[in-house]
Amino acid sequence: MREAVAEQELAGGPARGLVAQGGLAGLALAMLLSSLGTSIANVGLPALAQAFDVPFREVQWVVLAYLLAITTLIVGVGRLGDIVGRRRLLLAGIALFTAGSAASAAASGLWMLVAARAVQGLGAAAMMALATAFVGDAVPKERIGRAMGLMGTTSAVGTALGPTLGGLLIAAFGWPAIFLVTVPPGVAAFLLVRRCLPADRGVETAGGAGRGSFDIPGTLILALTLGTYALAMTGGRGGFGWSDLTLLLAAAGGAGLFLAVEARTASPLLRLEMLRDRTLCGRLAMSLLVATVLMATLVVGPFHLARALGLGAAAVGLGMSAGPLVAALTGVPAGRLVDRFGAAGMTVAGLGAVAGGCVLLALLPATLGVAGYVGPLVVVTAGYALFQTANNTAVMADVEKDRRGVVSGVLNLSRNLGLITGASVMGTIFTLGVGTEVAVAVPEAVAAGTRTIFAVSAGLIAVALLLAVRTAGRR
Repeated sequence: MREAVAEQELAGGPARGLVAQGGLAGLALAMLLSSLGTSIANVGLPALAQAFDVPFREVQWVVLAYLLAITTLIVGVGRLGDIVGRRRLLLAGIALFTAGSAASAAASGLWMLVAARAVQGLGAAAMMALATAFVGDAVPKERIGRAMGLMGTTSAVGTALGPTLGGLLIAAFGWPAIFLVTVPPGVAAFLLVRRCLPADRGVETAGGAGRGSFDIPGTLILALTLGTYALAMTGGRGGFGWSDLTLLLAAAGGAGLFLAVEARTASPLLRLEMLRDRTLCGRLAMSLLVATVLMATLVVGPFHLARALGLGAAAVGLGMSAGPLVAALTGVPAGRLVDRFGAAGMTVAGLGAVAGGCVLLALLPATLGVAGYVGPLVVVTAGYALFQTANNTAVMADVEKDRRGVVSGVLNLSRNLGLITGASVMGTIFTLGVGTEVAVAVPEAVAAGTRTIFAVSAGLIAVALLLAVRTAGRR
């Protein structure tokens, strides 16, 4: 009975307001927690290394296990939601995330903590893929932009909140608190989704697919391929070597094997016609390129503020918070713009703002100080929020209902791959632009590296703009 009322209200029934808002709040809270799971753990690494008496190369697996679980499993989880029902799998994901949080806080050793974080990451993969997919079920098409803007806002809030909240919790209660803090909101998200979102009714039947048609071989091959690529990128931070090249070649081979398997599978994880859809592939490529550039701001920012401008740790943290704060403030307004003016035009507008900000960062002299960096960064981040909302809306608004989970998973994957690639590739380009070790470089050299990285970023966004214009022309 409860699910029937929720379904009626979300579909436009007379009392839809509170239940519809509660369902959207549950989805938004799930997105916030998945982002917070990454950002709050980063700040805890020094305390964890001290608590378990381990070096950084081992303690970093607390973060990597979470990111790898999301990256490798998000597409498969999204597809599974299409088959068995998105609501029940989203509830399972929230439960896994919350249980993983509690287990992380209770871990008595590093590798127990890493295992718990992997469980937490599996839950986060379901939350990210299915919360985005559920927007199409829970919100009228003409309001999808606003809902996507809210999703982007809460994700940005989770990213921005992590470092500050984590630092305060560790100082007051110790490292377990950074994991325990996500348990109560996890319970709240579970209850909101269970109470306010409609029950799963049908599962896909088109093309001969049914409940038991999950593509296990394809899912395993894709997960191993993505994991291999992610390890190559994250392992090469200290210098890209032969082992990383070997992993990249293995990932390329895995991608070829995955395509061969999918071509012969009756119910594939990814239909090959999806990969032939030039509009969808263009939007996925744009998402990857923009995420790569976004990561450049996170890689370069602390070094530029500290080494080129000579700021202290507190001022650096304040400067770095500008980006997530702007994203949090502009997400919902961006959604309204998308609903009013259309996703295609707002995609181009958002990319134009990102490109303009990158050009300013590449050209403005360091003599302008903090304002010369933070001002253009605000432009980049506001443009990113508009692009992300518009691009996500364009992808999810027209997708078939029985493929929303897997398409949402692929969309989130493209962003994650961009972030992973940006951390490695853009970091390497920055080091080359500096011309020496960043830790001993003079301020002028660090400023030169900053200009180099944002000149490259402007070029990447120019490619994304070209894709956006061509994609808009096909509509």
